[in-house]
Amino acid sequence: MPKVIYITASGEKHEVEAEVGQSIMQTAIFNNIAGIEAECGGSCSCATCHVYVADADQALFDAPDAMEDELLEGVACERKSSSRLSCQLVLTDQHTTITVAIPEAQY
Repeated sequence: MPKVIYITASGEKHEVEAEVGQSIMQTAIFNNIAGIEAECGGSCSCATCHVYVADADQALFDAPDAMEDELLEGVACERKSSSRLSCQLVLTDQHTTITVAIPEAQY
């Protein structure tokens, strides 16, 4: 079972177990992790689930598609090379522990 470590903007860490097939966004919502708003419910249309994926974990996911890349242009906090929409990061049985940092704001 994959684990996701969420690091809040204040540095607080939350480690939760995830289900294979869930996105990092869904896992956050199901575990009441603050800071991931997910206003569109995971349909890749709002960018309020923006996270920064740890350097060591970036290669474990496919690169953003054109739609995600376009939405990342309008995120509320700085877009970095590690920026992703957590609704697009689906966990598989190949993932063990994934670390993401939540930006200071989603709006």
